[in-house]
Amino acid sequence: MTSTLSQRFRDYLEERRIHRNRLVTKDGHCNIEFGNVRYSNRFAYLLDLWTTILEFRWTVVLSLFTAAFLFSWFIFGLIWFWIAHDNGDLWWQNPPADHNPCVISVVGLTTAFLFSFTSQMTIGYSIRVITPLCPGAIIVLVIQTLIATLVRSFWCGVVIAKMALPKKRAKTINFSKMAVICPRNDALCLQIRVANLRKSLLVGNQIYGKLLRTTVTPEGDTIIMDQISIDFMVDAGKDNLFFVCPMTLYHEIDKTSPFFEMTVNTLQQQEFELVVFLDGTDEFTNFSCQVRTSYIPREIMWGYEFLPIISHSKEGTFSVDFSEFSKVMPVTTPHCADCFNNEKAHYYEPRDGSDNPVFEASEIPNQEEQTSVNFRTVRKKS
Repeated sequence: MTSTLSQRFRDYLEERRIHRNRLVTKDGHCNIEFGNVRYSNRFAYLLDLWTTILEFRWTVVLSLFTAAFLFSWFIFGLIWFWIAHDNGDLWWQNPPADHNPCVISVVGLTTAFLFSFTSQMTIGYSIRVITPLCPGAIIVLVIQTLIATLVRSFWCGVVIAKMALPKKRAKTINFSKMAVICPRNDALCLQIRVANLRKSLLVGNQIYGKLLRTTVTPEGDTIIMDQISIDFMVDAGKDNLFFVCPMTLYHEIDKTSPFFEMTVNTLQQQEFELVVFLDGTDEFTNFSCQVRTSYIPREIMWGYEFLPIISHSKEGTFSVDFSEFSKVMPVTTPHCADCFNNEKAHYYEPRDGSDNPVFEASEIPNQEEQTSVNFRTVRKKS
């Protein structure tokens, strides 16, 4: 029992270390810190106040929302208290019976705050009413009304804009937890699966990747976080995809690919991070969004392929089994890209995998003529 707990604790610390070392987390957040920023540059955040507030968490936004209204109510409450004091309206000033107040029933700080609150929120309980005897009080009421309109407009706009942020749409786009390397279309390919959990489509999709690693130039210069472009595509291409069902993205490992020199034995010894991007526009809101995730060497499985998850029922409908979304099964795969077409090359045959009790592959007489994008011919077990 003790060894199990200690192992879990070590695994937890290892996961935290890996999470800190990633540039992009699995859910798409960038993990980077900025140091030695000059105060003049930090002042730019205040100049771009709208974006700065939208980047805050909801707890901070709601706290600022509440503080802005309370502060404005209190400040104008003090102004109304000063007007009442200057006119001799306060109860401890003992105004005479025929005294004409600037604001009826404002006789202290509490009642001044209540009048400020009801005036700014246009509640109007008709208990505390301004009189036409004090021109200064009328001017203050006009100014407070204008400022109240600006405060309400600004913070209502912040709340609506934050609720409608395009990155919320990205939460319904899922990438597979693992990437796989296996043969596909007569080539060795790196494959990733992505799915849209909403029935509303993303239009104008673009898929691409960046391989981040530290490289040394021929001149001896070390480039930290060197970015290498990685092309991803499906059988139908890589732009303007019909993203109606889960798709398997693949990158062909040829001589121009940075994965070409890697083998099944050296992959886990590499130090890199593969960041995958999916850009698209939601057809309902017309908002552009970007979904991203990353994979490190330990999250790339050599010699596996994804299980089929799309089935075609007898009634003619298509269904997707998301319980098998990230599951894989072993497949015979060359141990390197260079020996893919070499008949004498060694092949890597993994022995473990994920069982798929729901689907089983059907034999296709002429599989080379299969041209569908992502649908794999399967039949469901009865």
